Amino acid sequence: MIFEAHPFLKYFIRTPTYHSLHHTDMRTNFCLFMPMYDKLWKTMNTNSWDLHKEISSRTTSRVPEFVFLAHVVDVMSALHAPFVFRTFNSTPFGIKPFLFPMWPFTYLVTLLMWAKSKTFLFSFYNLRGRLHQTWVVPRLGFQYFLPFAKEGINNQIEDAILKADKLGVKVISLAALNKNEGLNGGGVLFTNKHPNLKVRVVHGNTLTAAVILHELPRDVDEVFLTGATSKLGRAIALYLARRKIRVLMLTLSTERFSKIQKEAPVDCQQYLVQVTKYQAGQHCKTWIIGKWTTPREQYWAPSGTHFHQFVVPPIIPFRRDCTYGKLAAMRLPDDVEGLGSCEVYAP
Repeated sequence: MIFEAHPFLKYFIRTPTYHSLHHTDMRTNFCLFMPMYDKLWKTMNTNSWDLHKEISSRTTSRVPEFVFLAHVVDVMSALHAPFVFRTFNSTPFGIKPFLFPMWPFTYLVTLLMWAKSKTFLFSFYNLRGRLHQTWVVPRLGFQYFLPFAKEGINNQIEDAILKADKLGVKVISLAALNKNEGLNGGGVLFTNKHPNLKVRVVHGNTLTAAVILHELPRDVDEVFLTGATSKLGRAIALYLARRKIRVLMLTLSTERFSKIQKEAPVDCQQYLVQVTKYQAGQHCKTWIIGKWTTPREQYWAPSGTHFHQFVVPPIIPFRRDCTYGKLAAMRLPDDVEGLGSCEVYAP
């Protein structure tokens, strides 16, 4: 249990059982967000942690049908977690200047989680009788690009998959960098290692591609694509080529480009064009960003460009004369139940 590993956190994280005691003993556990204040004013119920431990240890909890395995994007997004600031979690993500003083402390906590923590339950909701859960690998986005961190991250993902399989989860979806091709081959590493898994290991590239393609203007005839040889970039490029849309695929690997080009129908292959520099997109006003792009690289886009993106974390909106799309998302149906967040990761 997290409070046993890090006892100090119980004064900063409010659990559902914590405030429930207020309704049986009205003189205790007043705080809705941070138990630390009850501790300071000596109004904390002495049974708070025993009750939490008892509830947490029960094994009769409902098994989710779907699990979305996400990770922490960056420090600022961590401050929008429901167990940190419930108010921010219930509104669209945004950078709040007054949160910056908390950045150093939050960063230290994430480093501590890197060293000690394991994958944990982040949120859940019910959709038409099915329980959906989001689990989070305690790693920040930049850590996925550290060579020495690769093995540890894959171990976390593998443990989560095996746990889901043991629980009887039907589908576990690898999110964002958890399905990185260079990390684990889009999850193939785990399915090859454990061929008898009952849980289906998937990722959301198909839906992500569909959302991005749906956002493109109908009259677009050329796009500039970064991250072009990734699984998602490949899917987008091939679809656009079939629609006779010219795709400037930014990649230094002629081998990987040629392999993708040959997958397209013969009469569509001419619409896939390899480029090796950002300058190649200086006359194209539709950029699809699948790889981190610096402000200097964005400078090559012409005025009026719209940046569609599927890169995590999203690029910095540097150009005031351009527009920036958000990461691909879909609206949940109105009959979803138990949703406490404005933005969620759905399986």
